[in-house]
Amino acid sequence: MWVFLGSDCMFFASLIGTYLIYKGSGVLHPGPADVFDIPTTSISTFVLLMSSMSMVFAYAYLVRDNIKAFRIWMISTMIMGSTFLGFQVYEFSYFYFHDHLSPQTNLFGTTFYALTGTHGIHVTIGVIWLGIIFYSSLFRNTVTSKTNLDLDLAALYWHFVDIVWIVIFAVVYLFGTFKGFPSS
Repeated sequence: MWVFLGSDCMFFASLIGTYLIYKGSGVLHPGPADVFDIPTTSISTFVLLMSSMSMVFAYAYLVRDNIKAFRIWMISTMIMGSTFLGFQVYEFSYFYFHDHLSPQTNLFGTTFYALTGTHGIHVTIGVIWLGIIFYSSLFRNTVTSKTNLDLDLAALYWHFVDIVWIVIFAVVYLFGTFKGFPSS
């Protein structure tokens, strides 16, 4: 898992680097300052960060053999991950239909959708993985404090995805809307 996360970290670093290099190249309208809604994205970021906390609670309750509390916190984590994805779908739709920003519009659009879309795919995989673990705990009784390697790996992956989003949010959304930030 550590090798996978290391390679995924480099993959995201290359996507972020590509975004920073190309976001201000070519046709500049619409650009980051024209489309980003920082308050809405801040809410979705908060939801994703809280999902990390609920993942910690789920893990802690499983270690204590409290399967009922584990399931509650797993569902909470999946709901928050799905809510984050809903925010992302809303944002993509709004950018596309209202701001006329698509991956083909300009290099900012291409790199923005590639970076945030790749992250969204990772969150989707995480939600599905957590759903499989939840299903296994509910119907197969194969999730216990003694057999929680799958949850260990899923939790590690989930926290990684959250950390990646913190970097994306800071670099793309916060710093990216300031004039003069790389390539503006």
